[in-house]
This record gives sequence, structure tokens and C-alpha cells, in this order.
Amino acid sequence: FFFKQKTAYEIPKRDWSSDVCSSDLHGLGRRRISIFARNAYRHGVLGRFIGLAHAVARLHGVRPRDLLKAESLADQRRFFEEALSPLFDRPVVRWATERRLSLYGLGIPPAQYEALAGGRSMGAVLRERIERLACSFSLTDNYFTWQAFGRGYGRGEAPLPPYLRREQFDIVRARVERVEVRLTSITEHLTSLPASSRDRYVLLDAQDWMTDLQLNALWRQITRTARPGARGIRSEEHTSELQSRFGISYAVFCLKKKK
Repeated sequence: FFFKQKTAYEIPKRDWSSDVCSSDLHGLGRRRISIFARNAYRHGVLGRFIGLAHAVARLHGVRPRDLLKAESLADQRRFFEEALSPLFDRPVVRWATERRLSLYGLGIPPAQYEALAGGRSMGAVLRERIERLACSFSLTDNYFTWQAFGRGYGRGEAPLPPYLRREQFDIVRARVERVEVRLTSITEHLTSLPASSRDRYVLLDAQDWMTDLQLNALWRQITRTARPGARGIRSEEHTSELQSRFGISYAVFCLKKKK
């Protein structure tokens, strides 16, 4: 599943232009690694967007992290109905959710906006999504809720993703040599690989941000490099509109996958 590699955070010099000196590379590597000590989940577009949402909620007298004090699904539902849901009726929140640009921080690309809205206001859609996150799963199981409302994973018995659990550490460390960091697009990387040489492709929602030209260039390379029986993982949010943009290469890949 993973590409073969050296160390988890090593950045090969060959991936950089020749006018970048080694001291610059080491400095960049240190800054990137240090982000984990500063809570990586508070950085990046999404991390800062969530931080801004927390700030807006506090200005209206609501502390989102108080949801994590709930002891049952009923408590979680009560907090949503009494504290979180009314926020979406506030003028500033209605104003923000009506503007597509402000939603890019949540990772909602143009290709998904209309499909998600379904004729409703985006505020109603986001309220529904927050309700599901806050009310549908127990806090003992849902580490996504801890990230969104606590801005970090909990301690003690709080849930963690499998790869962060203590019992998985030795496995992750033993396999770190399989990871390779490349500073390039996936299409460019696949172009450099021989035909019929790969078994798995993890795309998630990257395709939603691509133009038709980029999308079909990617699938030409996936189809070229895929072995018979290859598999791909993509986001559940893919819409029929996005799939309609796939060219003949996607159909060929599906045929190879069935072999």
C-alpha cells in the first residue's frame, strides 16, 4: 500500500531545484517537524478555520469544547439544541455561510457546493452536518468530534485514530521505511513510473479541486500504471457530477480493476 522509502520526514535533495542549499533544507525540515509539537491540527487552512469558528462561537457566549463534557448521547443532543444550533441563526454566521469563499476553509470545493446544498441554504446543510457530528456518535468512539470541538485528541480513555494508539506504535515505526515524501503532484509522479507497476491509489477529495484537463490527465496515468486488479480509494463525497467529468481512462481503469 505504501511506496518504499527512507525515513518518515526525510526530504530527498533531488526533489529540490539546485539553487536550494542543504542548510535551507534542514531548516525547512525542522520547521515542518516542529509543527507536531505545536498541535498540527491547529494549523493549515482547515485548522485555522475551525479556530475562527470557535472564536465566533465564544463571542456569542458558546464554548464548543463544552460538548466534550457530555456523559451520554442525550447530553450531546441537548448541548447541540441549546447552544450550537442557535448559532446558525446569528446574522454573522448566516452572512458567512452564504459566501462560497468562506466555505473553502472547510474543504468544500466548487464541484461539490451545489450538490451539497441541494437547493437549500448552505447554513442549513452545515447545521445538519454539525448535528450529525455532535449527536450521532458517542464521545467514547468518535475522535473526529474531539478534534472539531476540542481542537485536539483527548487524554486517558478518549478515542484515537488507530495509527496513533500506543499499541500500534511499534508497527508504524517498523514500517516507516516504506514511506516516501515527494514534492510533486500525483500526476507528475505517476508519469515517471513504469506501466502496470502499482496496485493501490488513495485520492480522497483531491479530484474535486481539479479542472477537467487535470482530472483526465490524472486518470490516464492511473490507468497506465495500474496492474490488473488494482484498487482506488476516493472520498465518499464524490458526486455524480464529478464522475461525469471522468474521461474514457476512468472506464478503462474500472475494467482493469475487475480482472
